[in-house]
Amino acid sequence: MKALFFNEHGASDAMNIGEFRVSVHDHGSYRLDGGAMFGTVPKALWAKEIQADAENRIKLATRSLVVETGGRTFMADAGNGDKGTDKFKAIFDIQNRPPAESGFDPGAVTDLVLTHLHFDHAGGATRFAPAGPPDLELCYPKATVYVQAANFENAKAPNAREKASYLKENVLPLESGKLRLTYGSEEIHPSIWVHRSDGHTRGLQWLEVRAGAESVVFPSDLIPTARHIPLAYTMSYDICAETLLAEKEDFLRRAVQGNWIVVFVHDPDIPAARVKMDEKGRFAVGEVIGFFPGAERHP
Repeated sequence: MKALFFNEHGASDAMNIGEFRVSVHDHGSYRLDGGAMFGTVPKALWAKEIQADAENRIKLATRSLVVETGGRTFMADAGNGDKGTDKFKAIFDIQNRPPAESGFDPGAVTDLVLTHLHFDHAGGATRFAPAGPPDLELCYPKATVYVQAANFENAKAPNAREKASYLKENVLPLESGKLRLTYGSEEIHPSIWVHRSDGHTRGLQWLEVRAGAESVVFPSDLIPTARHIPLAYTMSYDICAETLLAEKEDFLRRAVQGNWIVVFVHDPDIPAARVKMDEKGRFAVGEVIGFFPGAERHP
């Protein structure tokens, strides 16, 4: 099968796991406030892990997990997109990466799994039509789009805290395409599952690809970066910290037991890794998976 994704040297970056060919696609970067990204964790601690700029913003990736199988291509999340105003792009320092830079063909995507409809995950699913604003069109017109029903309803009528993240131009156009609502845990394709989570936002879904004893998972904002593996490292953006902590601990225990490959949507340096228990019995980064572009060894 022809690879859709290439690194800066033009070499294919993918791994075959059972019948699946898995890879990642980088949509570009943006910045969010470091304090908000690490919640109650003091800057004196999180700043040892990641550097902030003069405005206290940290650089984050917008990464997709891509799964090819049986003539279909599944992609989880779509990045920020390019619809924002100049002011919006400046606030978040949005740096989009055109698909052509990585040899990526959006027309090959047959199934788009949106973990939730916050702008940094769903903004890239739509764009302005050639006629310009306000007309919008789908970036992946051939794709069936999977969204949890609870999240779709949440995004159409967001609470005051999330209103700035759920933008109508990222949500309403999805109804014009092949929208498929999901409910809780569902097998959307043989051995490809979505699972509901509610701590970060109501109706987030994370993706699991099973291949025998091996699993590749995409937790989205349940664990946005490898730096968020420690239980106490949660975000101020999480709508319910207590729920998030319970969901996160369950996920991490399963990740350790199953030796899962975990793909991080926002980590700027570590695209994927396994999870381990350290010498003090805490969850920690284990083996960094080197087949993904940009991966580095982590102690």
